[in-house]
Amino acid sequence: MSKSKLRGKDLIKIGYTEGRVIGITVNVMAKHFKKMSRQNKMQLLTEILENPQAFLETQYVDVIAKELVTAAEKVKEMEVINLNKQALDYRIYGKQHIGQNAIDQMDVAMKLPVAVGGALMPDAHQGYGLPIGGVLATENAVIPYGVGVDIGCRMCLTMYNMKPSYIKGHHAALKKMLMANTAFGAGQGVADPMDDPIFENEAFQEIGFVRGLKDTAFKQIGSSGGGNHFVEFGVVSVLDPDNEWDIPVGDYIAILSHSGSRGLGARIANHYTKIAMEKCKLPKEAKHLAWLDLNTEAGMEYWIAMNLAGDYASACHHHIHRRLSKALGEKPMAMVENHHNFAWKELLEDGTEVIVHRKGATPAGKGVLGIIPGSMTAPGFIVRGKGDFTSLNSASHGAGRQFSRRKAKENFTKKQVRDLLKKSEVTLIGGGIDEAPMAYKDINQVIASQSDLVEVIGKFQPRIVRMAAD
Repeated sequence: MSKSKLRGKDLIKIGYTEGRVIGITVNVMAKHFKKMSRQNKMQLLTEILENPQAFLETQYVDVIAKELVTAAEKVKEMEVINLNKQALDYRIYGKQHIGQNAIDQMDVAMKLPVAVGGALMPDAHQGYGLPIGGVLATENAVIPYGVGVDIGCRMCLTMYNMKPSYIKGHHAALKKMLMANTAFGAGQGVADPMDDPIFENEAFQEIGFVRGLKDTAFKQIGSSGGGNHFVEFGVVSVLDPDNEWDIPVGDYIAILSHSGSRGLGARIANHYTKIAMEKCKLPKEAKHLAWLDLNTEAGMEYWIAMNLAGDYASACHHHIHRRLSKALGEKPMAMVENHHNFAWKELLEDGTEVIVHRKGATPAGKGVLGIIPGSMTAPGFIVRGKGDFTSLNSASHGAGRQFSRRKAKENFTKKQVRDLLKKSEVTLIGGGIDEAPMAYKDINQVIASQSDLVEVIGKFQPRIVRMAAD
């Protein structure tokens, strides 16, 4: 195949939407622009996409422009779906810790015609679409921004039969392990990615858009994103003598990681959010809550792609822990993990099947284990769900921000962070002011606000933390 020949995935990358226009454009470029360089083709098509009206009388590409204009007119003609006048009732946990803007966002979500239930967790703060910490149940509909851009963002903890004193005695070696076996930031990957059964998933073959993401997914497997993602060594305290692992109560070394589905998930989220917003026109305040009907082709595609991204996120964590376990020369005694940006098919208390979106919320069905982290200096908690239907079997996914990233940079200094790290006996590799521990709510208050939802069975204290550079 000529290097200058374009494929559908090339057009999707620059903003073209799947449909008739893709086929028309590929055929026109192959037939009439064979000698044009790939770069010039992409530039021309970008200009047509941005202003199709200007190309309606331009030879050869007029058919592309007409199709783009027709599609845009169809979107404009779509009737706006009205929200319900009254929001459904929903439970707010730890309301005193939650800003009004997050509550207002949740109120809008509870007016959606497809909404059947919801809850707001005590770590909630404003986001796009659903607030972070928002839980929303819908009827046969999935909301891409209700899941979030980082599909399958999750926690994973492994525990080792090693005394906490090992950390102090081997501090420099553990720092080197983190540096050698983790990678952080947009577009980053580990130097020697390992293969994984995830790449045999049929979704990589069945869905054209996803097929084009396989190479990126392979390059980034076993790596972590930026922002609040981390990998850290610390001390886990097993508190419940009747724990699921039959581990004696006491303190052990543990590794805790937090990250999601990398570029694969982000591309899936953005692609299907765009489709949802084209097919489901909502009032301005609710536009990011556009949904896909699960009986439609787009809805089924997103569901398959979302689950692929979730499995990929899990595989990334397993690669990280496998590498570090090998470097430690120890096998873990136990592993605990959970998603907190995802959608599940679940049953309400009356047996009705719904789609439960947890955007920054931890599954907390009866007996289900999860991890709720604090910050780089505050403890995290291993919890066991109590199965509370009022919360849609959910709990918080962390402490939650009380300062946005911008406000954190305005309010805190590097010295303040260094002083708190020293006081807390925590070593930080990377990180930025936007992730200052002071930017987060008090995790102990957040946990206390959801005692009806989970019971604490373990506690994790960070000691050596690696995050993306500022």
